[in-house]
Amino acid sequence: MKFGIALFPSKKLQDTVNQYRKRYDARYAYIAPHITVKEAFEADENEKPQIAEFIKNVASQHQPTEIEIKKVSSFAPKKQVVYFKVEPNETLSSIHEAFNKGDFYGEASHPFVPHFTLAQEETAQKFEDTLSHLQMIGIEHSETLDKISLCVQLENGIWHVTETFKLGQ
Repeated sequence: MKFGIALFPSKKLQDTVNQYRKRYDARYAYIAPHITVKEAFEADENEKPQIAEFIKNVASQHQPTEIEIKKVSSFAPKKQVVYFKVEPNETLSSIHEAFNKGDFYGEASHPFVPHFTLAQEETAQKFEDTLSHLQMIGIEHSETLDKISLCVQLENGIWHVTETFKLGQ
């Protein structure tokens, strides 16, 4: 079974992100806008209670965190992904570290860049056009994230939130 751990923003921010994802992201329907704090990992279904307990423990050790989005960026040239860049902060980094230092289903395969994906899997020309268009539109947004979610990938590829834990509790 494939699990993942994510922070989901307010409906208002999800709606803003989805305006672009509907148009530019081929995987739009598979998961709501989120910040991944533990990328997909394999575990047996019977391990879910221990995974949930670990997440609950991490959540209790971290207070809700204010996020700020000030620009559109990309992972080019490594990946043709356009995203709203979330300014890194100590709490986000600490949450990511708690899940990725190696003792909980392995280490992260790449550096932590908190973001909300807007566009991916496009041709090089379309990627450049999308990136420049979205950078011109820009963004200024801040809000508080106060929960962390355990997600499971269903057989059809869609990610489903199975449990949510309040930060600081």
